[in-house]
Amino acid sequence: MNKLLPIAAISASVLLTACGGNTKDNAEVQLINQEKAVALITSFETKDKAALAYIDSDKYVQHNLMAADGIEGFKHFLSILPKTDVKADVIRAYSDGDYVFTHTDYNLFEPEVGFDIFRFEDGKMVEHWDNLQPTATSPNPSGRTQLDGATKAVDLDKTEANKALVADFVETILMKGEFDKVGNFFEGDYYLQHNTQVADGLSGLSKALAYMASQGIEMVYNKNHLVLGQGNFVLSVSEGTFAGKDTSFYDLFRVENGKIVEHWDVIETILPEAKRQNANGKF
Repeated sequence: MNKLLPIAAISASVLLTACGGNTKDNAEVQLINQEKAVALITSFETKDKAALAYIDSDKYVQHNLMAADGIEGFKHFLSILPKTDVKADVIRAYSDGDYVFTHTDYNLFEPEVGFDIFRFEDGKMVEHWDNLQPTATSPNPSGRTQLDGATKAVDLDKTEANKALVADFVETILMKGEFDKVGNFFEGDYYLQHNTQVADGLSGLSKALAYMASQGIEMVYNKNHLVLGQGNFVLSVSEGTFAGKDTSFYDLFRVENGKIVEHWDVIETILPEAKRQNANGKF
């Protein structure tokens, strides 16, 4: 499995990316924020409470519906983690302006794969979103796992174009269902797939969708809430339903030469209001 590159190793690429004006100062802020996000997640495993200093205790807004709001909710979450066998291995981490998004191999209360998003203000975390899904016990039909594959962000000058491509794909194909336009987003059948049930290629996706339809299972994207990106990696956060249940879809795409070439996702059923530990909403 690919590990996240050490912070020193990723700094060179991250320093080339900037928020808005592509300045060195902005890029350095992004790198520092990215380091903080990785450190906070890693602290689940290391028990290093020093990472709590990266959270703004007066502003922190929590969107994980199973955790109470604010810094006290986060501390309570840490206090109930198992004493042993906790894992929080960040495989991918990227920055987009005031946001950092990560892709992590977790074993907190059970093995899970998760995406986390942190929003920063003045160097402090002020808001957090995530999506979690149980780790599959075996590779998908093409032998891929939920976490393997490419990790390094490249084509940093193409971030905005790649984000626009993914936003268009989500709206045109996933939301509107205009499948006659799918060729605009892919190079033939070349599409590496990390969804646990789907094989590579558009052919694999078509086969999976046809099977779901035969079983009366619908996957519906109703709204796209957020698109974040760094270079060739773009994360889309959407809301919809899966098998009739309110669902949060986090889709990570890798783009190459203006086409989508690789995909990872985490699909989570949205907790009913009566069971939520905060009132901030999933999105």
